[in-house]
Amino acid sequence: MIPWEQLDAARTPDGKQELRLKRRGTEFSIMLGSNELMNSRLSGSEEALARLSLDKIDKSDRIHVLIGGLGMGFTLRAALAELGADSRVTVAELVPAVVTWARGPMATIFDGCLDDPRVIVREADVGRLIDAARSDYDAILLDVDNGPEGLTQEGNDDLYGFAGLKAARNALRPGGVLAVWSSGPDRGFTRRLQQCGFAAEAVTVRAHGKRGAKHTIWLALKPS
Repeated sequence: MIPWEQLDAARTPDGKQELRLKRRGTEFSIMLGSNELMNSRLSGSEEALARLSLDKIDKSDRIHVLIGGLGMGFTLRAALAELGADSRVTVAELVPAVVTWARGPMATIFDGCLDDPRVIVREADVGRLIDAARSDYDAILLDVDNGPEGLTQEGNDDLYGFAGLKAARNALRPGGVLAVWSSGPDRGFTRRLQQCGFAAEAVTVRAHGKRGAKHTIWLALKPS
Protein backbone atom coordinates (compact mmCIF):
# COMPACT_ATOMS: atom_id res chain seq x y z
CA MET A 1 0.00 0.00 0.00
CA ILE A 2 1.18 3.53 -0.79
CA PRO A 3 2.18 5.28 2.47
CA TRP A 4 0.74 8.62 3.54
CA GLU A 5 2.93 11.66 2.89
CA GLN A 6 2.51 14.84 4.94
CA LEU A 7 2.55 17.83 2.59
CA ASP A 8 2.09 20.70 5.02
CA ALA A 9 0.89 21.72 8.48
CA ALA A 10 -0.64 24.86 9.96
CA ARG A 11 -1.65 25.98 13.43
CA THR A 12 -5.20 27.01 14.19
CA PRO A 13 -5.51 30.76 14.93
CA ASP A 14 -5.57 30.16 18.68
CA GLY A 15 -2.28 28.28 18.32
CA LYS A 16 -3.55 25.29 20.29
CA GLN A 17 -3.99 22.74 17.50
CA GLU A 18 -2.40 21.74 14.22
CA LEU A 19 -3.98 20.93 10.88
CA ARG A 20 -2.03 18.55 8.66
CA LEU A 21 -2.48 17.99 4.93
CA LYS A 22 -1.59 14.45 3.84
CA ARG A 23 -1.54 12.68 0.49
CA ARG A 24 -1.51 9.03 -0.56
CA GLY A 25 -1.42 8.69 -4.32
CA THR A 26 -4.34 10.80 -5.54
CA GLU A 27 -6.11 10.72 -2.14
CA PHE A 28 -5.92 13.68 0.26
CA SER A 29 -6.69 13.92 3.97
CA ILE A 30 -6.86 16.85 6.38
CA MET A 31 -6.16 15.85 9.97
CA LEU A 32 -6.64 17.67 13.26
CA GLY A 33 -4.57 15.75 15.76
CA SER A 34 -5.78 12.15 15.49
CA ASN A 35 -9.13 13.22 13.95
CA GLU A 36 -9.57 13.09 10.19
CA LEU A 37 -11.64 16.16 9.37
CA MET A 38 -12.08 15.29 5.71
CA ASN A 39 -10.95 12.91 2.99
CA SER A 40 -11.08 13.43 -0.74
CA ARG A 41 -12.66 9.99 -1.25
CA LEU A 42 -15.61 10.80 1.05
CA SER A 43 -17.62 13.70 -0.30
CA GLY A 44 -21.24 12.54 -0.08
CA SER A 45 -22.37 14.19 3.12
CA GLU A 46 -20.56 17.49 2.38
CA GLU A 47 -22.31 17.64 -0.99
CA ALA A 48 -25.63 16.80 0.70
CA LEU A 49 -25.11 19.74 3.05
CA ALA A 50 -25.47 22.08 0.07
CA ARG A 51 -28.06 20.14 -1.91
CA LEU A 52 -30.51 19.50 0.96
CA SER A 53 -30.19 23.07 2.23
CA LEU A 54 -30.78 24.75 -1.10
CA ASP A 55 -33.76 22.49 -1.78
CA LYS A 56 -35.42 24.21 1.20
CA ILE A 57 -35.28 27.77 -0.13
CA ASP A 58 -36.83 29.73 -2.98
CA LYS A 59 -34.09 30.09 -5.60
CA SER A 60 -36.09 32.37 -7.90
CA ASP A 61 -34.33 35.54 -6.70
CA ARG A 62 -30.66 36.42 -6.24
CA ILE A 63 -29.37 34.01 -3.63
CA HIS A 64 -26.59 34.70 -1.15
CA VAL A 65 -25.09 31.66 0.58
CA LEU A 66 -22.57 31.71 3.41
CA ILE A 67 -20.43 28.58 3.80
CA GLY A 68 -18.46 28.16 7.00
CA GLY A 69 -15.39 26.06 6.25
CA LEU A 70 -13.73 25.64 2.84
CA GLY A 71 -12.49 22.11 3.48
CA MET A 72 -11.93 20.33 0.19
CA GLY A 73 -14.56 22.39 -1.62
CA PHE A 74 -17.21 19.67 -1.91
CA THR A 75 -19.95 21.80 -0.34
CA LEU A 76 -18.94 24.82 -2.39
CA ARG A 77 -18.99 22.92 -5.70
CA ALA A 78 -22.36 21.35 -4.89
CA ALA A 79 -23.81 24.77 -4.04
CA LEU A 80 -22.55 26.30 -7.28
CA ALA A 81 -24.18 23.49 -9.23
CA GLU A 82 -27.54 24.36 -7.66
CA LEU A 83 -27.34 28.14 -8.04
CA GLY A 84 -27.89 30.50 -10.95
CA ALA A 85 -25.50 33.01 -12.45
CA ASP A 86 -26.84 35.89 -10.35
CA SER A 87 -26.15 34.14 -7.02
CA ARG A 88 -23.31 34.73 -4.59
CA VAL A 89 -21.43 32.33 -2.34
CA THR A 90 -19.25 33.67 0.46
CA VAL A 91 -16.87 31.12 1.96
CA ALA A 92 -15.39 31.83 5.39
CA GLU A 93 -12.20 29.90 6.15
CA LEU A 94 -10.46 30.45 9.45
CA VAL A 95 -7.08 28.91 8.54
CA PRO A 96 -5.37 30.71 5.61
CA ALA A 97 -3.27 27.63 4.83
CA VAL A 98 -6.43 25.74 3.82
CA VAL A 99 -7.03 28.32 1.06
CA THR A 100 -3.39 27.94 -0.01
CA TRP A 101 -3.78 24.15 -0.15
CA ALA A 102 -6.93 24.56 -2.25
CA ARG A 103 -5.04 26.57 -4.84
CA GLY A 104 -1.91 24.42 -4.59
CA PRO A 105 -1.70 20.68 -3.87
CA MET A 106 -5.49 20.16 -4.03
CA ALA A 107 -6.14 22.32 -7.09
CA THR A 108 -7.32 19.33 -9.11
CA ILE A 109 -10.02 18.58 -6.52
CA PHE A 110 -11.27 22.17 -6.54
CA ASP A 111 -11.35 22.19 -10.35
CA GLY A 112 -11.28 25.98 -10.60
CA CYS A 113 -14.35 26.61 -8.43
CA LEU A 114 -12.52 29.27 -6.40
CA ASP A 115 -12.23 31.31 -9.60
CA ASP A 116 -15.99 31.19 -10.22
CA PRO A 117 -17.17 34.86 -10.33
CA ARG A 118 -19.97 33.99 -7.89
CA VAL A 119 -17.47 33.03 -5.17
CA ILE A 120 -15.86 35.25 -2.54
CA VAL A 121 -13.41 33.65 -0.10
CA ARG A 122 -13.00 35.42 3.24
CA GLU A 123 -10.13 34.36 5.50
CA ALA A 124 -12.20 35.03 8.58
CA ASP A 125 -14.14 33.53 11.46
CA VAL A 126 -17.59 32.61 10.14
CA GLY A 127 -19.06 33.52 13.54
CA ARG A 128 -17.98 37.12 13.09
CA LEU A 129 -19.55 37.29 9.64
CA ILE A 130 -22.78 35.93 11.08
CA ASP A 131 -22.75 38.36 14.00
CA ALA A 132 -22.30 41.31 11.64
CA ALA A 133 -25.13 40.31 9.28
CA ARG A 134 -28.80 41.28 9.34
CA SER A 135 -31.03 39.39 6.91
CA ASP A 136 -28.09 39.11 4.50
CA TYR A 137 -28.13 35.39 3.69
CA ASP A 138 -30.59 32.93 2.22
CA ALA A 139 -28.60 29.99 3.55
CA ILE A 140 -25.83 29.50 6.11
CA LEU A 141 -24.00 26.18 5.79
CA LEU A 142 -21.67 25.26 8.66
CA ASP A 143 -19.05 22.54 8.36
CA VAL A 144 -16.34 23.88 10.64
CA ASP A 145 -16.32 21.17 13.32
CA ASN A 146 -17.22 17.51 13.67
CA GLY A 147 -20.56 18.43 15.22
CA PRO A 148 -22.35 21.15 17.20
CA GLU A 149 -19.43 21.87 19.49
CA GLY A 150 -16.08 23.55 19.00
CA LEU A 151 -13.38 21.22 17.64
CA THR A 152 -11.09 23.26 15.42
CA GLN A 153 -11.09 25.97 18.09
CA GLU A 154 -12.84 26.38 21.43
CA GLY A 155 -14.48 29.64 20.39
CA ASN A 156 -16.61 27.72 17.89
CA ASP A 157 -18.76 26.57 20.82
CA ASP A 158 -20.43 29.97 20.55
CA LEU A 159 -21.79 29.08 17.10
CA TYR A 160 -23.98 26.33 18.54
CA GLY A 161 -25.21 27.95 21.74
CA PHE A 162 -28.35 30.04 22.12
CA ALA A 163 -26.60 33.33 21.33
CA GLY A 164 -24.92 31.94 18.22
CA LEU A 165 -28.10 30.37 16.89
CA LYS A 166 -30.07 33.56 17.45
CA ALA A 167 -27.36 35.47 15.60
CA ALA A 168 -27.67 33.01 12.71
CA ARG A 169 -31.44 33.48 12.66
CA ASN A 170 -30.95 37.26 12.52
CA ALA A 171 -28.41 36.88 9.70
CA LEU A 172 -30.89 34.93 7.57
CA ARG A 173 -33.58 36.38 5.39
CA PRO A 174 -37.15 35.22 6.10
CA GLY A 175 -37.52 31.67 4.81
CA GLY A 176 -33.75 31.13 4.95
CA VAL A 177 -32.06 27.98 6.19
CA LEU A 178 -29.27 27.25 8.65
CA ALA A 179 -27.61 23.89 7.99
CA VAL A 180 -25.05 22.23 10.25
CA TRP A 181 -22.94 19.17 9.40
CA SER A 182 -22.09 16.64 12.11
CA SER A 183 -20.36 13.28 12.34
CA GLY A 184 -23.25 12.06 14.51
CA PRO A 185 -26.66 12.88 16.05
CA ASP A 186 -27.35 15.22 18.98
CA ARG A 187 -30.97 15.48 20.17
CA GLY A 188 -30.09 18.35 22.46
CA PHE A 189 -28.97 20.45 19.51
CA THR A 190 -32.23 19.80 17.67
CA ARG A 191 -34.15 21.08 20.69
CA ARG A 192 -31.88 24.11 20.96
CA LEU A 193 -32.54 25.03 17.35
CA GLN A 194 -36.27 24.78 17.95
CA GLN A 195 -36.02 26.88 21.09
CA CYS A 196 -34.28 29.57 19.04
CA GLY A 197 -37.23 29.85 16.68
CA PHE A 198 -36.22 27.48 13.88
CA ALA A 199 -38.29 24.71 12.35
CA ALA A 200 -35.55 22.11 12.65
CA GLU A 201 -34.99 18.55 11.54
CA ALA A 202 -31.99 16.21 11.64
CA VAL A 203 -31.33 14.24 8.45
CA THR A 204 -29.07 11.19 8.25
CA VAL A 205 -26.80 10.97 5.20
CA ARG A 206 -23.99 8.68 4.11
CA ALA A 207 -20.37 9.72 3.79
CA HIS A 208 -20.14 8.16 0.34
CA GLY A 209 -23.15 7.27 -1.78
CA LYS A 210 -25.11 4.46 -0.13
CA ARG A 211 -22.10 3.30 1.81
CA GLY A 212 -19.79 4.63 4.47
CA ALA A 213 -20.38 6.17 7.86
CA LYS A 214 -23.67 7.83 8.71
CA HIS A 215 -23.48 11.58 9.26
CA THR A 216 -26.09 14.08 10.43
CA ILE A 217 -27.20 17.33 8.82
CA TRP A 218 -29.51 19.72 10.65
CA LEU A 219 -31.82 21.77 8.45
CA ALA A 220 -33.24 24.71 10.38
CA LEU A 221 -35.71 27.01 8.66
CA LYS A 222 -36.37 30.60 9.69
CA PRO A 223 -40.08 31.41 9.44
CA SER A 224 -41.10 33.44 6.38
